[in-house]
Amino acid sequence: MTQLTLTEKIQGNVARSVNPLGLQQMMVNQIKTVVDHGAYMGAKHALILGGSSSYGLASRITAAFGTGAATLSVGYERPPRPDFLGTAGWWNQVFFKQVADKAGILAENVNADVFLPATKRDVIAAIKEKFGGQIDLLVYSIAAPKRQNPTDPDEVWRSVIKPLGEPVTDDTLDLEHERLVSTTLDPATAAEVAATNHVMGGEDWELWVHTLQAAGVLADNFKTILFSYEGPRVTAPIYHDGTLGQAKRAAEASGRRLQAELAPTGGEALVSVNRSVTTKASVVIPGFSRYCMALYQVEQALGGHEQPIDHIDRLFRDMVYGTHREMDSRGRLRPDARELATTVQDAVEALMPQITHANFTTDLPGYQQFRQEFRQLNGFGVAGVPNVMAADEFDNLSF
Repeated sequence: MTQLTLTEKIQGNVARSVNPLGLQQMMVNQIKTVVDHGAYMGAKHALILGGSSSYGLASRITAAFGTGAATLSVGYERPPRPDFLGTAGWWNQVFFKQVADKAGILAENVNADVFLPATKRDVIAAIKEKFGGQIDLLVYSIAAPKRQNPTDPDEVWRSVIKPLGEPVTDDTLDLEHERLVSTTLDPATAAEVAATNHVMGGEDWELWVHTLQAAGVLADNFKTILFSYEGPRVTAPIYHDGTLGQAKRAAEASGRRLQAELAPTGGEALVSVNRSVTTKASVVIPGFSRYCMALYQVEQALGGHEQPIDHIDRLFRDMVYGTHREMDSRGRLRPDARELATTVQDAVEALMPQITHANFTTDLPGYQQFRQEFRQLNGFGVAGVPNVMAADEFDNLSF
């Protein structure tokens, strides 16, 4: 029998290969996490923008298998072709739908650029045709490198990860060579700040809500939530005080405007400040991986490490639809409070000076956790799953 060897390839901090069987098992594991926590009252018809990975995928899983919600997910992924097995997010969408179908839970996927007006039209058509004409939850979980101007197709905004005012130098992880390297980023220009706000701020979130509202597909008591990030003191120069932090604050302003518009019909616009996790996007932020290694090591010792599915299931179960909301003075949900607790951050700040390019070692428990989570994003390093599959096994996977 012909076999396919699934070789893991990492270039810099970018994974260039996938193991579909590992991703399939990861899907089963995440669903089990939600099911084991039991059912809760929540959404019935949910639209997940960015539902193919990380926080968006976790939101879809907890909505479907925690509340029985029908879900429509928009992701922008590359499918398999003869010389390429496809992206992890593409397989996540496929496997989610397979499991949901077997459980009798409606699940539809749209593979398209979330920013395009045509995608919004296609989603509205799907809501009217297959989702009873209305949704009661919209999750906005988008981290993108660029966005086309919806009113001028010739203009493309590109987001940048840069500090403001002064250059920032930090040690960051090179996963391909398993080493830390020193990286210096120059400050962003005003044009770069504006472009990053267009991509990573709340403009498109507002546009989605307004477009859906105009189409009459929002239910009374409709909720929408955008995922934000604050981060600790040690990453503030590159994140909170940089271009991404500026964009997140613009998104929060969008949330306040949407809240005022939705409140009269019992609706709600929420911003959730989520914890630090290993994602394809976060791993390229200078200094962030070094912080995560220290954080994960501290959390392992304290017994409080959460992966996206744990974090998001708790967020929806306890805060969005539950009675245990943790909110800050700006009205934002703060499920990241556990990470930012003084006892955790003091221990992290004590550990970080020991993790530098001069003394870095792969024996660190925090590094091993970080690398394992990164590998599992693409289906490698999953317990019980080999890196070999029969050719007919691949052919039998649903496309």
